[in-house]
Amino acid sequence: MSTFSISIESTSNPAIKKFQASSFLVNHNSYEFKNIDEAKNSPLAQQLFYLPFVKTVYISQNFIAIEKFSIVDWIDVQNELSQQIEDFLNDNGIVIIEDAASAKKIPVTVYAESTPNPAALKFVTNKKLVTETLEFKNIDEAKNAPLAVALFSFPFVKEVFMDSNYVSIHKYEVADWDNVFQEVREFIKNYIEDGKEILSENFKKTPQLVEQEKEAQFEHLDDISKEIANIIEEYVKPAVASDGGNILFKNYDPETKNVKVVLQGACSGCPSSTFTLKNGIENMLKEMLKGKINSVEAING
Repeated sequence: MSTFSISIESTSNPAIKKFQASSFLVNHNSYEFKNIDEAKNSPLAQQLFYLPFVKTVYISQNFIAIEKFSIVDWIDVQNELSQQIEDFLNDNGIVIIEDAASAKKIPVTVYAESTPNPAALKFVTNKKLVTETLEFKNIDEAKNAPLAVALFSFPFVKEVFMDSNYVSIHKYEVADWDNVFQEVREFIKNYIEDGKEILSENFKKTPQLVEQEKEAQFEHLDDISKEIANIIEEYVKPAVASDGGNILFKNYDPETKNVKVVLQGACSGCPSSTFTLKNGIENMLKEMLKGKINSVEAING
C-alpha cells in the first residue's frame, strides 16, 4: 500500500497551486469540479469544497490542483491544505469513484505536427501521458505500454516514441501520412477518451521517482560528463523535443575527448538530424568547453 506524501508547486496562474502526490491518484482520466454538486463522485474533492476559499478542484494522475477565491493568500493556507490532503490519502480516502458516469472528464484533444523527419509525425494531446521518455522499436518492447501495443496494430507503424503529452510515430514507406494521419489521430483521441491504459501499472513512475533516477545517474558521471549533460539538457533537448524527438548523453571518453549522444523519436533515422545535430552540438560543446571536446558522434536510438 502506498504511503502518500504531498509537495506544493506553484503554477503560472497565481490563484492555482498544485499538490503533487508521491504515488498515482487515479488511473487514466483527469477531472475538473467547479462546485460540491459536480464533485459528488469524488469524496476528496467534496471534502475540499468544505473549505470556503476553494473555487475549483482539478484531479489528475499524480496531482491535485486547486484554484482559490481571493479571500485568502496561499501562503496562509497551503501548508495546512497539503497536510489535509496527505492525511486523507493515507487514511485510505477515495479520490474518485472511477466508474461514475457523472464525473466531469476534461475533453481530450489531439493534433498532428510535422517533424523534420518525413517518416515521423508527432501527435500532441492536452493530457499528460507519461512521466519519462519511452521509445519502442517493436511490439515486444512495448509489452508494458498498451497504447504503443495498440498503435503497432497499424501495419505501417514502425516505431513509437512517447514523451509527456505527445506520441511520435515513425512509419514504414508503405503508407503516406496524408492518407493515414487522420485515422491515427482519431485512434489516439478515442483511446485516451475511453480511459484505456497508457502504461501498465507496474511500468508507471511518478515524476519524483523519475527525477530521483536521473539525479542518481547524473551523480555517477565525471565532472566533464556532468558539464556536457547539463549543456545538452538546457540548450539542445528543448529544441529536439519540439520536433518530436529526444537526445540523451551516452558517454565521454577523456582519452579521445569524444562524446556520444543518442537520438530518439522523430530524430532517430532522420535524413538530416544526425548530421545537423551532431555538428550543432559539436560546435556548441567545443565553444563552451574549450579544449575538452574533439568530436561528437550521434547514434540513432
